[in-house]
Order: sequence, then structure tokens, then C-alpha cells
Amino acid sequence: MPSPYIELTVEDRVIKVTNPDKVYFPEIGVTKRELVEYYVSVGEGALRALRDRPTHLRRYPDGVEGEEIYQKRMPVKRPDWVRTATVRFPSGRTADALCVTEVASLAYCANLGTIDFHPWQVRSGDTEHPDELRVDVDPQPGTGFAQARQVAFTVRDILQELGVTGFAKTSGGRGVHVAVRIEPRWDFVQVRHAGIALAREVERRVPHLATTAWWKEERGERIFIDYNQNARDRTLAAAYSVRARPNAPVSAPLTWEELADADPRDFDIRTVPARFAKLGDVHAAIDDQAFSIEPLLEWYERDGAQDLPYPPNYPKMPGEPKRVQPSKARD
Repeated sequence: MPSPYIELTVEDRVIKVTNPDKVYFPEIGVTKRELVEYYVSVGEGALRALRDRPTHLRRYPDGVEGEEIYQKRMPVKRPDWVRTATVRFPSGRTADALCVTEVASLAYCANLGTIDFHPWQVRSGDTEHPDELRVDVDPQPGTGFAQARQVAFTVRDILQELGVTGFAKTSGGRGVHVAVRIEPRWDFVQVRHAGIALAREVERRVPHLATTAWWKEERGERIFIDYNQNARDRTLAAAYSVRARPNAPVSAPLTWEELADADPRDFDIRTVPARFAKLGDVHAAIDDQAFSIEPLLEWYERDGAQDLPYPPNYPKMPGEPKRVQPSKARD
């Protein structure tokens, strides 16, 4: 027998949702239909975060307890209005990734079992020059959201001293992400260097709280500022993205005032639509101004232009230190 389905009208598109009653989050009983309807309900905000960005998909066709498909390439067989953008990976290979141009694209992908949307930090018109600097404030064992929040406020203060506006959101876990719109004038290496410079300045100001140490054995109970999230083909969950965890948390945009006493557990697939209906997108101004990273690049040079390790799947990069954890390094 054919699969049951419903049809949802999303703007001027009709999206077919197959098996709408399939449970995707068994712990809280959220169905596939609720997932699709969630992305439609926050569509304006999610579209702002994803518009024209090559995007990877974390798909769970059988729900979060099933197998994950991390999809970087969109299939050739798809509606002609679902756009793609060509990206180049560190290996030199290319792929046609999803490029979100309308809310219906989100609904279409959610019907395919997409829970998380992970955009690149570039736009489809120029995939070699990022227009976003990302600060991933990542708690380590022994730390949590309270410490991540403190570090995020240090990031905010440094950015403000530079005349730069950062926008904070929960990661959907225990961390905080801060996004800065930047002028698309620098390549991935330069933007990553700017991220390293910013992370080092945070570490300098709150050394008891934050670290740039790539090797886990060196981090201790401190918040890791993952500068490598600015490298090519590294992605973070988008604003308003549901996370593939049992309680369906959301990577929720916040104002800095809200972050002061926010609890990330308050933002999930069932609470965020009502919040969005009441407040709208609290990051609505994120595209109003793009900033220069020249001051951060000057700081990178000031600090000796010393690079830090790349992730292990990257080719050896010019100027990169040894990619060997300290306890295993030999003289």
C-alpha cells in the first residue's frame, strides 16, 4: 500500500509530507509532521540564517534513534525549485550542496528526515570568501552553560571594543555560538586567523575560563573556543535548527540581555514557535551591517602570526604546527 501522506501549503509551494505520524523523537512524542510544521512556523528566522548558504543536512529518516545520514550533496532528483550551490572541500573535490532560498526548501528537507541544518559561512554568489565569523564557545568536561555564558560575554565585550556587533544563540546543547557578519573580502585562511586572534584575546582576558588548546589533554576544565569552526567545510547548526537529541532542543537566537539568565533547556521544538510568534526573530538585524576583520588580523600578526592545528582530515597547511598531541610528541 502507498505510504500515508498530507499536503502542506508553504507560501506558493505544496509540500507532500509522507508518513506524517511517524515518531521522530520518541522520548517526547514529536512526529515528522510536527518537525515539518516547526520549520514552517519559524521560517522567516531560519531563512535569514540559511539564505543562499550551501548547507549540509543531518538526516534521520527513522527518527533520532535511527541511523544518521550526513548529507553534503543534494540528489539530482529533486524539485526544480530546490536550489544548490557548488562548494569545494579541503580535498579539492566539489559538491552541489543544498542552497536554501525559501521556506519551502526547509519543509521539503524536513520531510526527508532532516533535523539539523548546517550552513557554510559563505553565500552561493561567492563560496571562497566567508561573510560570517563564527565563535564556537564549547564547554568541556567539568564545565557547562554557566561558564560558556561568561566566556560569550567576554567575546561580546571584545567585539564591542572593536565597534563590532556579535549575535549570540544557544548551541542546542551546553554551548553558545556568536556570529558576526563580515565583509566578504577575505578567504577562509584569513577568516580563520581572525578567529584565532579573537579566541586568543578571550583566553588572555579570562585564562581561568577559556582556552584555545586544540588538544583535549591540555584544556582542563575550561571552555574551548573552537577557532576551527571558521575553516573551510566546517559547519555549525543554524539558528532555529532543531538538534538531533532526545528532547528536540533548538539552537535558539537570543538577545544579550536574555543570555544573562537563559536556560538552554527552555528552547525546544515545542516552545520556540510560540516565542517566535510573540517576539519575531531577535536576530533580525544581523544582516544590517558587515564588519571588517582587519583589526583581528592585526592582532594575529601582533601575536607572532603563529597558526594552530587544523582538524585531522585537512591536508597539512602552510605554517601549521605539528599535528601531534603533546603527550605523544617526540623531540
